[in-house]
Amino acid sequence: MGKAGRVLKTVMQSYGISQGKLAAAMNVGASNVYRWANEIRDPGSETVMKILEALEKLNPEAATEFRKLYMSVDSEEDQEST
Repeated sequence: MGKAGRVLKTVMQSYGISQGKLAAAMNVGASNVYRWANEIRDPGSETVMKILEALEKLNPEAATEFRKLYMSVDSEEDQEST
């Protein structure tokens, strides 16, 4: 699946953010966060922005890490395919 879910799971684990806590901060069901973090369903671009906003509220460092990893994954995948 997509990079957002992989990055989300990594950040949540690194910063001790539970699926329930992120879901509450986003005002969505925990099952949605589960699907994203386990790469069952990719969050759309608007949802990625909402994830960032929620992470910013919960832990600004986690939001920074999410941005960094999310952007760097693109670059690495692009380089691998050339």
